[in-house]
Amino acid sequence: MLHILWSIIVGFIVGLIASAIMHTHLGFIGTTVLGILGSIVGGLIARLFSRPAEGSSFHPAGFIMSIIGAIVLIFIVRLAGG
Repeated sequence: MLHILWSIIVGFIVGLIASAIMHTHLGFIGTTVLGILGSIVGGLIARLFSRPAEGSSFHPAGFIMSIIGAIVLIFIVRLAGG
């Protein structure tokens, strides 16, 4: 349960920073979802450059890669016309 709460808090902070950088205005839920999805995308980007630890199913993105992932998501949505 604490892991889910921590993901929501960190996701909101990551989404808030990415929204500020890209000048988008989302509500609390949109910002949190953006941050959580940004973390997933950041992990996928990080996986291109280094392999995750042995036995791990995903690459832990880290704070900076999560922000970069969220910025990439905003950029893709803007390109798609959304």
